[in-house]
Amino acid sequence: MTYDWITVTEAGGVTTITLQRPEVMNALNTGLRRELTVALRLGHHGRVIVLTGAGRAFCSGQDLGDAGGFDASRVEATLNDEYVPMIRAITDAPVPVIAAVNGVAAGAGANLALACDLVIAAESASFIQAFARIGLIPDAGGTSFLPRRVGLQRAMGAALLAEPVSACQAEAWGMIWEAVPDDRFAEVVSARAARLAAGPTGAYAALKQALRGAFDRDLDSQLAVEARLQGDCGASEDFREGVAAFIAKRPPVFQGR
Repeated sequence: MTYDWITVTEAGGVTTITLQRPEVMNALNTGLRRELTVALRLGHHGRVIVLTGAGRAFCSGQDLGDAGGFDASRVEATLNDEYVPMIRAITDAPVPVIAAVNGVAAGAGANLALACDLVIAAESASFIQAFARIGLIPDAGGTSFLPRRVGLQRAMGAALLAEPVSACQAEAWGMIWEAVPDDRFAEVVSARAARLAAGPTGAYAALKQALRGAFDRDLDSQLAVEARLQGDCGASEDFREGVAAFIAKRPPVFQGR
């Protein structure tokens, strides 16, 4: 498939999707959102998805200057029709999704990153819940992802004050997995993606299902979900391979889905 607003590469089970509007800091227009949603869904058939941005930014959020595609009277419809499918294509992915935040992630761009399973950021990157600056509230899942990651007080501060949170501060808060030196950023992202691509993808899918739903279940319900999913994993070839490799003191070779 050909794309106008993104590039997609596949190697070693890793699907890398790069936002390609560097001249506007990879701001989201209708075309980019739709292409990204398609590419993310196609990435479900691989083993790992890496999402990143071209140039100096990860994503600056909604393109407010997109005269052909941004209609202030249709904000709710745009969120429901274009943002929700894009975010769900990340959260519903059966494979790990890594946000490789190479630069600023602002507004919906910050929440696009927070929707991912792992967020790895260059130390020079920052996260900005910029919505209040223009009279809006966090969207693209931000009101769900942010307080779950950092707690209510920090989420309130980040949203109300709309101040940049550095990558190092985001790591300290638990907003992201890790902040790495800029000169090691590509190396670390590649190594993390390769490690996950070689892992037990069936177990990863079950793990994601269990953890992403945990906040909506009581303990008894969560224990039942764990038992059911663990039963599925226990019957898998990957589990048998993992045990055999452990006993033989060798690295496992997982086949995955």
